[in-house]
Amino acid sequence: MNDEPRNADLHCHSNASDGWMSPAEVVRRAHANGVDLLALTDHDTLAGLDEALAEAARLGLDMVCGVEVSVTFANETVHIVGLGVDRADATLRAGLAGLRAGRIERARRMGAALAEAGVPGVFERAMRLASNPEMIGRAHLARAIVDAGHQPDVGTVFRHYLAKGKPGYVEHRWATLEDAVAWIRAAGGIAIVAHPARYRLDAIGMEHLFDRFAACGGEGVEVVSGAHDDDEIAEYAQLARRRGLLASRASDFHGPGESRVDLGGCLPLPAGLKPVWARLQGG
Repeated sequence: MNDEPRNADLHCHSNASDGWMSPAEVVRRAHANGVDLLALTDHDTLAGLDEALAEAARLGLDMVCGVEVSVTFANETVHIVGLGVDRADATLRAGLAGLRAGRIERARRMGAALAEAGVPGVFERAMRLASNPEMIGRAHLARAIVDAGHQPDVGTVFRHYLAKGKPGYVEHRWATLEDAVAWIRAAGGIAIVAHPARYRLDAIGMEHLFDRFAACGGEGVEVVSGAHDDDEIAEYAQLARRRGLLASRASDFHGPGESRVDLGGCLPLPAGLKPVWARLQGG
């Protein structure tokens, strides 16, 4: 456990949630790409971790258990990554189970809205495409629209149909920020604000997010993310320094051809930050 530079990738997804690849395939790709510390952080589930850990052990790759918890904050969906969690913790598992329970009904409502917008059959096709239907989400519906030939790629689908304010978007209440951080901390993990540049919050809203996050025990922020450009990396590096937050580095990889950054392909953390891996058991 140290703060030396590492090719750490601490936020990625498998087909246990909305990624393309199996947990073992994600681990093999990370290892082949030179990752030396990995966290699999599927949305609202721990289901892929046993398989991923077994493959990481076979390859000799340092891995920590992770999860990405869906949160509703100021009418915006925010994601909180938990790193170094105990995957057997009852509090965390119960909280995540409650979040998963609403996913299928939300997807059904999105499918109905898309049908009204002239794109029928999306929910049914998405359920067939999802490796784990319990974890169906917007990415599965986007792939279903592409699979049916209505749009050329997932990014176009999100822009035209599934982003907030578009015909297929459906409001949904996820966990509170306080609950998400509490579940992660109960499981012995470190709570991290994922890809903050993606949230449609103004400067005051962002400060409010981090005020509440710190007040309930949150400890870090993804400074380097596949969703961040150079200016955003600099902005969140400064926020981490100013607030004394741990800094994380992550691709948010979902699959080849669908992610801006491949596993292990992120830029290094800027200087003068406290890397989260200095606190992680696998680090």
